[in-house]
Amino acid sequence: MPASRLRLIMRRKPMLIAIVIVAALFGMLFGFDQGVISGALPFIKQDFTVTAFMEGVITSAVPLGAVAGTLLAMVTTDRYGRKPMLILGAVIFLVGSLISAFAFNQYVLTLARLLIGVGIGASAMTAPMFLAEVAPARIRGTIVSAFQLMITIGIMISYMSDAAFGGSGDWRWMIGVGVFPSIIALVGILLSPETPRWLTLNSNADKARDIIVKLQPESSDAEVDQIIAEIKESAKDEEAAPAWSTFLKKGILPVTSFAMIVFVLQQLSGINAIIYYAPEIFKNAGFSGTTTDLLATVGIGVVNVALTVVAMYLVESMGRRKLLIMGFFGTAASMALVTVATMMDIAATPYLAMIGIFAFIAFFAVSLGPLPWLYMSELFPLRLRPRGMALASIANWFFNFIVALLFPELLAGIGIVGTFAIFTGFCVIGIFYAIAVAPETKGVTLEEIEQRTVAAD
Repeated sequence: MPASRLRLIMRRKPMLIAIVIVAALFGMLFGFDQGVISGALPFIKQDFTVTAFMEGVITSAVPLGAVAGTLLAMVTTDRYGRKPMLILGAVIFLVGSLISAFAFNQYVLTLARLLIGVGIGASAMTAPMFLAEVAPARIRGTIVSAFQLMITIGIMISYMSDAAFGGSGDWRWMIGVGVFPSIIALVGILLSPETPRWLTLNSNADKARDIIVKLQPESSDAEVDQIIAEIKESAKDEEAAPAWSTFLKKGILPVTSFAMIVFVLQQLSGINAIIYYAPEIFKNAGFSGTTTDLLATVGIGVVNVALTVVAMYLVESMGRRKLLIMGFFGTAASMALVTVATMMDIAATPYLAMIGIFAFIAFFAVSLGPLPWLYMSELFPLRLRPRGMALASIANWFFNFIVALLFPELLAGIGIVGTFAIFTGFCVIGIFYAIAVAPETKGVTLEEIEQRTVAAD
């Protein structure tokens, strides 16, 4: 999105910008926890007796808990609203972070991280839905991508926290820093309104109208009436919660399978192996020294944030489909470079591996990072949205859990070369999959996307 249009939106739609920032903050909580464990683990292993398997268990506890959080959001967001679920997610994250920081053994730490996962899973499903439902169609891609931007900012902040406390080895403070963004997110969402789409769906069109006027002050009365009418039309035949068999219908099954598979391929690209275990990866690539490892991870965080900002422009200018295909090409080439570099026993190996990892992060941040979240918030019809997004989220968290759990064992078993060769293969599969089935939703309203899906049934 051009900078001039962004400035115009900020001047004319201050309430929209404020709400977007608040909802996107939940991405920061997600990102912070993803990144902080990478720097904390070496010091946790010094305090507690941690095997390679237990290292995977501690790390993977969050995505496992997130599966439960996703299921919780699925059964409550339609009944109670998007806002209450985000409030609950912030409270759970806050409590889990405090328990983690004061954990006296690895088992309490693991249980606390399971609790954090519940909060992250609930909010990570709900926040993109919240953002998609408050955003005008022409800038929806940019607004939903703000969630991914905040994930990357959270990762960068966590790496900085790791680097700041790395000298003292105080992993409790590394993790405890997460309390502060959770408080900010909680206060912000308490002050935010519910989404107009949920309000309309629950017989409160007058309040929805007031919120739309505040979010889109340039819209005429007729345009606001049309938005309300389209929401009502999309929901009138689906008053009851949809049966699970609905997702097997001719028009819905391709949407469901795509939303799930693109998340699976995102996870199997290797992104969270890098995020969770960056210092370990740099050590295996030939770098030495904890400080060097932690500073290298800060570099990853900076690249991740910078390229996600670029993605917020490209998702509207280039569109979703082309960007996804480009992302899989770039991550495949980058992973291949890391694999080949670590096969060679030469002085340049660590630097070639670092270039490959940084390139991978760049391509991921500009494409594979934001697009699955955006797609899952766009593709499902309104009444199917909570359950459809839950299915996609569960696919995401389950494979996140598998990668986080097995990566230490893979690294110890087949080594860094074999492990990154596997990731390269899944990126290549992603290229062909995106070319074959990725849809384009740029500039299309959620109701128009729904009409396309229903028409295909």
